[in-house]
Parts: sequence; structure tokens; C-alpha cells
Amino acid sequence: MSGAVVAFVEHAGGEADRLSLEALALARGLAKLLGKPLDAVVLGSQGEAVARRLGSHGVGLAHTASDARLDDFAPAAWAASIRDVIERRSPAAIVAAGSERGNEVLAHVGACSGWPMAANVVEVTPGDSWKLTRQRWAGSLLEDAALDAPVRLLTVAPHAVAVDPLNTSAPAPTITRFEPELEPADLVARVVGREAKTSAGVSLTDAKVVIGGGRGVGSAAGFAQLEQLASLMNGAVGGSRVVTSLGWRPHSDQIGQTGLRIAPDLYVACGISGAIQHIVGCKAAKRILAINTDPDSPIMAVADYAVIGDLNSIVPAITAEIERRREAGRPST
Repeated sequence: MSGAVVAFVEHAGGEADRLSLEALALARGLAKLLGKPLDAVVLGSQGEAVARRLGSHGVGLAHTASDARLDDFAPAAWAASIRDVIERRSPAAIVAAGSERGNEVLAHVGACSGWPMAANVVEVTPGDSWKLTRQRWAGSLLEDAALDAPVRLLTVAPHAVAVDPLNTSAPAPTITRFEPELEPADLVARVVGREAKTSAGVSLTDAKVVIGGGRGVGSAAGFAQLEQLASLMNGAVGGSRVVTSLGWRPHSDQIGQTGLRIAPDLYVACGISGAIQHIVGCKAAKRILAINTDPDSPIMAVADYAVIGDLNSIVPAITAEIERRREAGRPST
């Protein structure tokens, strides 16, 4: 029995995704506490190229399956692949991102094995009984829990663990290739097509600056001034649930518990009251600036900075000041 800690790493465009790198950071710390090696599982035809770059994150052994049927999300097939690694490696734990996909895949592993799974973990203390800290109720509280099983299955709460700095001098991991035995039933539920986004520019989940708009923006046309500000700051524009429900922004731009969870350096919330569902989506931002006419709105409780006033006056003023400073050759921040 190896007792290794195994991280399941998702990827797109030839790069490991952000949430998987966060899961990898927790897995690396756990492996260090246990005094055991850190492995990774990477699936799909591009998986081996991704796996070779994981040495800088502490991975010593990467298990890759290049079956093209694993390229797109197929929860049962991905779970079957992880079970194959468990049978060969006998790990102490499997760690995945606490995304919808990561939670679903490990839930499949748990259901097939009869083992419990802990979701949205932020801290692990191994011992005779492993002690966990988990986010509950959309991150509004922390729960202390215990997890006992032959193999611990856990996912890491999004944006709760910092990505480890790269160790560029670390050697590439050893690659071991395997071919999981997939049944037809494993591929019944899978992604069969993708619709490319029509919008250009930086994505909400990758942006260092996000400008969010709520009901206070007033209309779909009102987002033009937010787009202008975001463009100046190399940022992205999102919206609250009410904005997407009204059709002012596409649902892919929704920030919140039922939308995207973002972690920019700066989140500028314009005309957003700050319902708990929205706070869940933006609370991982390093700094929050709220622009609102209501000084008692809930967003003020989590904002680092606030401007009380009409966003239709304040946002153009911020934009004008940034443009003025750029024309003068001065830093805009």
C-alpha cells in the first residue's frame, strides 16, 4: 500500500485549471503531513502534456489515460478512471476541486466504493481519525468533521486555498500510462458539444478586476459604462442574479451561489444590494469596492471600500480619472 495522496487534475487548453491547482496545493500539504508522495491523475488526449508540468507543483508520479473519450466531461467514466488508479496505487486520499464537476466525479467514486466523501474542505489534519474543516451553507459557516475510510475522498472549497508558488527547478514527474476499463454505461452521460462564447477579452474567473452590476444599473444599456471601465482596467463585467433574470446580461455572466464564483484582486460592485447568494460568489475577492446609494445595503458589510452615491455619476468619474492619468503618463492605481 503506497499511502500516496492523489490529486485529480482537470485541464483545458493544455493547462491545469485554477481550481485543480488549489486542490493540488491542499493535497501537497496533506502529503507532507503524512510523509507520503504526491500523485496526480490527468485524463484525456492532452493529459500527458499537462501532467509533465505538474512537477513544479510537487507531483512526483502522474497517472495519465489518453483515451479520447475522456477528453470531455463524462462523470462516470472519469470516476471509473480514478477507481482504476485507486486499485493500483492504494492511496490514502483522493483530492479534487470542489467544483460541480469535481464533486460529481468523487460522488460517483464514493457511491461505487461505498466510501464517504467530504465536500468543500478547507483544512485537513490527518491522524487515527482525520479531522476536517469544511465550508457549509454556501460558505457562511465552517464545520468541524471527521472522515474515516480506507481511502479518504475529499474536494477542496473553491478559492479557499492559495495556489502554491511554482518550483521551476523541480523535475518533471514520472508518467505512468493506464487504460481504464470503461463500460458503455459509463459514457451515457457526457458532454457531446460546446458552444463557444461570443464575448472577447478576459474571462470572469480569470480576471484580476471584475466590475459587477446589479439592478441599480437600470437597464442593459446601462452596462456600457461598466464595460468601458472594465476595458480600461483589463477586467471583466459580471452581474447579479436579478440582472441575468431580467435579460440585461447573459446567464454566463452571473456571479453568485448559482452562478460563477470569482476571486479577483478587485471587485467593484455597482448598484448591487448584496444578497447572500451574491456574496457567496464574490467574497473570495481580495478587495471589494461597493458603489451604492444605500449606505445600509448588505454589500457594505463585506466591502473594503464604499462610495455612497449614484453609480451613473461615480463610474464615469472613475473612468475619466483613469483616462486623465494615463494621458498624463501617471499610474492609474
